[in-house]
Amino acid sequence: MALQHGMARSLAAIVGLVLLGAAGFFVVRGDGARSPDGAAAPRKLLAYVGAASKPPTEEVAKLYEQKTGVQVELVFGGSGYVLSQMKLAKQGDLYFPGSSDYMEKAKRDGDVFAETEEVVVYLVSAINVQKGNPHNIRTLADLTRPGLKIAIANPEGVCVGAYAVEIMEKEFSPEEKAAFRRNLVNYTESCEKTATAISLKMADAVIGWSVFAHWDPERIETVRLAKEEIPRIGYIPVAISKFTKDRAAAQAFIDYLNGPEGRAVYTRHHYFATAEDTIAWIGESKPVGGEYVVPAEWIRK
Repeated sequence: MALQHGMARSLAAIVGLVLLGAAGFFVVRGDGARSPDGAAAPRKLLAYVGAASKPPTEEVAKLYEQKTGVQVELVFGGSGYVLSQMKLAKQGDLYFPGSSDYMEKAKRDGDVFAETEEVVVYLVSAINVQKGNPHNIRTLADLTRPGLKIAIANPEGVCVGAYAVEIMEKEFSPEEKAAFRRNLVNYTESCEKTATAISLKMADAVIGWSVFAHWDPERIETVRLAKEEIPRIGYIPVAISKFTKDRAAAQAFIDYLNGPEGRAVYTRHHYFATAEDTIAWIGESKPVGGEYVVPAEWIRK
């Protein structure tokens, strides 16, 4: 019996040493993952992002991970669509839409902590055409010419599409709207796909953002709208989602976005850093931000 007890104690000791040794190599993190060197690794952040900021935001997220070790997972799409995803999944640390319109909705519905909202950069509506402007599109009225292929983003869930509708409702007569709609070949699902419609020559023109020309300068050219045709200046805001599990970590990423390193990336990608920069480009002062309700006739059922 004593021998059996001794063997049992020895076996328990061996098992204990194995477990202790294993603990030295794998530490369970707060999110349930293990770190091979025993250090507690930072948790990931999840951001739901309007595609209007895709190129620089991807770059900033990579820089932030290199600097801090915190991975920022980015879910891109139309601002309204990614907001719906965030609400349905009941997860996410940051909401980062392509305009104020959807941030106002998110604040109104309690999907973000309103007091954490910050403006990152500014945008201006413009006409985007194929490089060299082969169809000689110079004005908004040119988009009503017979035979053109025009695309806009779906105004029901994509901010740049809502801006396009706002412009047409303000500037076009009923006859011009009807002519425009005859040329309308597609509703795209995001800002990225709106720009791609030009890059891939799926459309002759889109009403997008001036910055699209810098996303693909070899294939996209921007035609400025007349200053009186621009109803307002857009901006890209960010706020902490109410679903976050680490508000301090989410705030730290916002601070980096709006710090010198983050801002330098957006400036290099030709986004407007201030409202004043945007006004100077337009040539006239305009309202900034706000929210536009898209008329029912533009919503596809």
